[in-house]
Amino acid sequence: MSELRLNQVTREWVIIASERAKRPIDFMNSRSERPQSPPFLSSCPFCPGNEHRTPAERFRIPADGGWKIRVVSNKYPALTDGEKKRAAEGFRRSVTGVGIHEVIIESSIHNMSISSMEQADVAEIVRTYKRRFLQAHKDPRVEHVIIFKNHGEGAGTTLDHPHTQLIGTPVVPVQFRERVQSAMHYFDDTGECLLCAILRKEIEEGVRVLNDTEHFLTFIPYAALSPFHTWIFPKRHSAVFSSITEDEITDLAFHLMTILSKFYRGLDDPDFNYVIKSSRPEDDGNEYCHWYLSIVPRLTKAAGFELGSGMYINTSLPEKSAEFIRSVKVE
Repeated sequence: MSELRLNQVTREWVIIASERAKRPIDFMNSRSERPQSPPFLSSCPFCPGNEHRTPAERFRIPADGGWKIRVVSNKYPALTDGEKKRAAEGFRRSVTGVGIHEVIIESSIHNMSISSMEQADVAEIVRTYKRRFLQAHKDPRVEHVIIFKNHGEGAGTTLDHPHTQLIGTPVVPVQFRERVQSAMHYFDDTGECLLCAILRKEIEEGVRVLNDTEHFLTFIPYAALSPFHTWIFPKRHSAVFSSITEDEITDLAFHLMTILSKFYRGLDDPDFNYVIKSSRPEDDGNEYCHWYLSIVPRLTKAAGFELGSGMYINTSLPEKSAEFIRSVKVE
């Protein structure tokens, strides 16, 4: 029989459709094999030698006369420079589309991926995320910063070269605001951070845990919104991603490269998105917010029921998915 589970973080009900459940191996990439990319592509604007084809460079980490990581403005930004203005006309509200939209080019090698990088290189990427997150929040027009990665056409990417994006918005997204309010309500009721409570419970049960180290826990949540939907939680309570320490950066790099390697091998390089969910630097120290990283393999598509109800149907039992991913061996 199917079961409805409540995702306490998102406050969304999920139908765990056991009657329609697939074996974890059935979620392996079924499309035609992804073409093999070369280490350098002359037509790629992110490859070395094509730096003039990208907009203004905002940051770089040099390496051997070249670069290891570059940060540039997005050529086709969702938000642009300008003055932030609000307008109200009757029930209509608007804000000028100002903000920040950056591209973090993660490697000079065109066919590199986090799943195949050295841990030190992944840590350098996380360190760059932290730098750009803090820099974006210095802009008085910015109310919220989202760091996200799209991998594969099904996840929204248009360039294969490894990269992440950062967008600083002039408003706080409703989704994030509602999750903060949910965390506040839980704290008011219990005196405890919701994510800290989830961490403790997941460690205690163990059946959905994928990786457990000193500083982080990677697991598939009890009410995963979709197959193999995965969260990486910092064990130290912290509301803000930018409070991450050097030891935690190294540990997060290990978790990120490990789970993406397992997805690559176990699910045959699926399309995926990952997003860092974090409060603002000035919110650091509050007792109810807790930042985390969410990874969503794009193995299914939302259809009419999801769009009409706001509820998700997950055809993969989280406990079975976790068991499968744990069984995938990576170096």
